[in-house]
Amino acid sequence: MNASTPRLRFAPSPTGFLHVGNLRTAVANYLFARRHGGQLMLRMDDTDVARSKPEYEAGIQEDLRWLGIHWDEYARQSDRMAQYEAAADRLKALGLLYPCFESEEELAAKRALRLKRKLPPVYDREMLRLTPEQRAAAEANGKTPYWRFKLSDGVVTWNDLVFGERRVKLPSVSDPVLIRADGTFLYTFTSVVDDLEFGVTHIIRGEDHVTNTGIQIDLMRALSGKPEKIGFAHLPLLTDAEGGKLSKRFDSLSVRSLRKDGLEPDAIIAYLARLGSADDMAPLTRDEVTATFDLGRMSHSAAVFDPRQLLGINRQMIHRLAFADVVSRLPQGATEDFWLSIRGNLDLLSEARVWWEIVAEEISPPEQPDDADFLRAAADALPAEPWDKNTAGIWTKALATATGRKGRGLYHPLRLALTGEESGPDMKDLLPLIGRDKAARRLLVSAG
Repeated sequence: MNASTPRLRFAPSPTGFLHVGNLRTAVANYLFARRHGGQLMLRMDDTDVARSKPEYEAGIQEDLRWLGIHWDEYARQSDRMAQYEAAADRLKALGLLYPCFESEEELAAKRALRLKRKLPPVYDREMLRLTPEQRAAAEANGKTPYWRFKLSDGVVTWNDLVFGERRVKLPSVSDPVLIRADGTFLYTFTSVVDDLEFGVTHIIRGEDHVTNTGIQIDLMRALSGKPEKIGFAHLPLLTDAEGGKLSKRFDSLSVRSLRKDGLEPDAIIAYLARLGSADDMAPLTRDEVTATFDLGRMSHSAAVFDPRQLLGINRQMIHRLAFADVVSRLPQGATEDFWLSIRGNLDLLSEARVWWEIVAEEISPPEQPDDADFLRAAADALPAEPWDKNTAGIWTKALATATGRKGRGLYHPLRLALTGEESGPDMKDLLPLIGRDKAARRLLVSAG
């Protein structure tokens, strides 16, 4: 990799399965890296030992592979504790990482007092004035310190690839805790160490990380990094139809639920790539999505995740899939004629199973007593085989002449008897697939 090669990372926490909120971040990093000839690292931010689970780590990898999102390098933060310890020691030596002993109750009381005095609820840095003797006394009393990073004064600015110039006033932010009292490191710290050591050149994540970016830029500088050489991009948040923030609690929006429902990977990628951008939604191929992905065309406002719109993209993609693209996912025995007959009526590929049962297996159509005589006449009038796409027209024309029926009165009872459905693919395509024997039985069963 040369110095100009973009290097990005998707860094989920394996505390749950992928949902559309963090998947959108994965898609943006993946497409940016692919479009610009860069590399993508998949990094598990698994320092939360209590909540991180191997099954979630495996599930995230499985979901990404299913979506066709491939990575060039893999890392786990749990394997890098020595690097974090070394970085923490450097900050301690510089006097930028200081021990604190306040309890949650004491901190809450401090925040309440500042708010009562009309002051921002920012940490007061009282522990910076702690003497060695006071620290020793606290530890002798059984207290274990947690560690805060001393932020610089002033304002951190950067040219965001989505929002343009962004600013974070550090004096208005509390010094962040980087190490808990139990010795575990927080994401704010480990992410910076990793981004610097792995040579990450672009960080793309949600807008809710803007303040965090200001903090991390300051932390990078303290660790002798050069954050000015990193491109930061913050994607506007996704909301549901009611304007609520999407989260891991929305199980119906997990990647594995979308997969179970039969959504196409390319439809999901195409939808999330354009969601919240100035570009129109379209059923684009992976190459087309990649070639047109542009962070500069992202809106600055929150985007609404609309499952109906995603389903519309999925429908359009299915309608143009060739038989060779789907044959391995169709019921055994399905033919190209079958696929070409039904694909225009599918929202999800999983619905093909229903139509295969209709044309290839036995069904129990509903009884239609009011149309019994007509259905018996229809059975008697079935042409001899072989059948082709002209058979339905010849048959229904003869029935219309013999019975005087036309329009819905002619076609609806036949469709309901032959398929058990109110609507569906054109009968000229379905009838040859059903065949004369099954057609005759269904017409007589429906006649009662």
